[in-house]
Amino acid sequence: MDESAAETVISVRGLRTAFGDHVVHENLDLLVRQGEILSIVGGSGSGKTTLLRAIIGLDRPAAGAVRVLGHDLYEMGYAQFRRLSRRWGMLFQAGALFSALSVFDNVAQPLRELRTLPEDLIADVVMCRLAMVGLTAQDAGKQPSDLSGGMIKRVGLARALALDPSLLFLDEPTAGLDPQRSDEFVALVRSLHRELGFTVVMITHDLDTLVDLSSRVAVLADRRVIVCDALPQVLKVKHPFINEFFLGERGRRALGALISEDKVGYGEP
Repeated sequence: MDESAAETVISVRGLRTAFGDHVVHENLDLLVRQGEILSIVGGSGSGKTTLLRAIIGLDRPAAGAVRVLGHDLYEMGYAQFRRLSRRWGMLFQAGALFSALSVFDNVAQPLRELRTLPEDLIADVVMCRLAMVGLTAQDAGKQPSDLSGGMIKRVGLARALALDPSLLFLDEPTAGLDPQRSDEFVALVRSLHRELGFTVVMITHDLDTLVDLSSRVAVLADRRVIVCDALPQVLKVKHPFINEFFLGERGRRALGALISEDKVGYGEP
């Protein structure tokens, strides 16, 4: 992998993760470049979420190195890790909002954890982030139980952006949304990415979301990343998962003009 092509913000080298005798990743390598939207795809059990958890420090791998924003994630103390973790935001698949807190307080939570900001400044930041994701002052007082699925995603995104992160992690960001709400959320992420310039690492199984947002696609199979490249190049790689996921009937509908006999099926895994 070439680290000189663009500034590398995440570097995973020789990763091995295992749960007892079950090996999820073996000698996995992955680079994420500054400013890109990298999508991670793979079959059920391929370890997409496990990889993401290793990158954000929630699961310590059995072997290998993870560098995030220039720091060795598993070679630092707790205090240093806490400071580093403020430089990324995470949108969980189901939103992961605190059910007992209002929308306002959910978004304010990472700001209050700093214990350095006055409440009036926190209020200004919260309302700014809610406006960025298309929510209003009236929405700020609502409880999570009052929100639609699309609004939960937006609140989760506002909270993920509360500390103005350099990295944004998205776990199945459009899962559970109808096609219209999914398209709206994709457009929102694209607009914020263009405006704020953060780097995105996204797990998704939704081909429309992948096509609309991805700079590059990393395919997890055989316990490693078998290819990480722009989508047209990924489609050229011969592998059963790529054939099934991208080149089946559903994939052909989503990918459209990218799929033709002279563009796919001639690469090597």
